[in-house]
Amino acid sequence: MTSDAPYIVATDGACKGNPGPTGWAWVAEDGHWAAGSLVTGTNNIGELLGLLKAIDDHRDVANLVVQADSKYAIDTYTKWMDGHRRRGWKTSTGAPTKNVDLLEQLIEARDARRAAGLPDVVLEHVRGHSGHVLNAWADERAVRASEHAAKGIASAWSSLGAQDRIDVTTRPKNGR
Repeated sequence: MTSDAPYIVATDGACKGNPGPTGWAWVAEDGHWAAGSLVTGTNNIGELLGLLKAIDDHRDVANLVVQADSKYAIDTYTKWMDGHRRRGWKTSTGAPTKNVDLLEQLIEARDARRAAGLPDVVLEHVRGHSGHVLNAWADERAVRASEHAAKGIASAWSSLGAQDRIDVTTRPKNGR
């Protein structure tokens, strides 16, 4: 995609228990979406996976804007992950960094965009469960994925594959 207009994608993660069955999702302004489940994870893992998959699935989008309700995911990407790596995967207090595998993948995705001459992804915080339609859809997809995970199903689904796009002009049925 070569348009100068921003392409907006909302992300979310969900976890039934923490840790527990985990889901992640992204939903784009044009109705494309992806979601996945992990039999065991945490809410933060779901949030980071939603962000990672949104970036990976839109690696050719020049002006990618990711909206997330997770300050943890946003701060990890924009403020913390490089410092954790510089300190040998330790936090600023010296504690071991959590989710290193995902942070390494996020750094790799960001660096690949830079190497391709693309601008960095812009991250915007949106308030969850506040009527933001794309966030509501991302939440709905992440929750559904965590429900699959609760049945012992680790998988991923996407409109970039066999699934239909969703109508993002209306709220999902769960009404969030």
